[in-house]
Amino acid sequence: MRTRAIALFLAGAVLSAAPLLAASHSAAAFKKLQALAGDWEGKDEKGQPVRTSFKSIVSNTAVMETLSPSGMEDMVTVYSMDGDGIALVHFCPTNNQPRMRAVPASDDVKELAFEFQGASNLPSPDTGHQHHLVIRFEDENHITETWTWLHEGVDMPMVYHLARRKR
Repeated sequence: MRTRAIALFLAGAVLSAAPLLAASHSAAAFKKLQALAGDWEGKDEKGQPVRTSFKSIVSNTAVMETLSPSGMEDMVTVYSMDGDGIALVHFCPTNNQPRMRAVPASDDVKELAFEFQGASNLPSPDTGHQHHLVIRFEDENHITETWTWLHEGVDMPMVYHLARRKR
């Protein structure tokens, strides 16, 4: 009986600590996003130029990215902490605002995979919208962003290889 009580106590302690560990992972991952501050440039998978910039805003509680792919209007994405994860809102030239969320599994974040949570101004799920984002941290001066556009059930990834612009 005593062994069972101890096992239940330990299981409860582990389960109650899990959100705290996940929250610390998201804090470490958010610091990686903040460290992206500055201007970046590179190419998409077709060799077309792309630029982006990251800026910490609102007393360092959010990171704003302004992405400028070749031949497209600027897009703004705002990242912020959200409990045990990181949330984003993407402001798209198509006038919808997808919301996505990533929950890092460790402090040693190599990539953040943001999953669609919903969107403002999206008339139907078949309407074209950004549905998924993966940010891969290659090193402190190189990242790859893979944005997935979903339209009528078809995923269309857009890959951007970016390097920190030297001053």
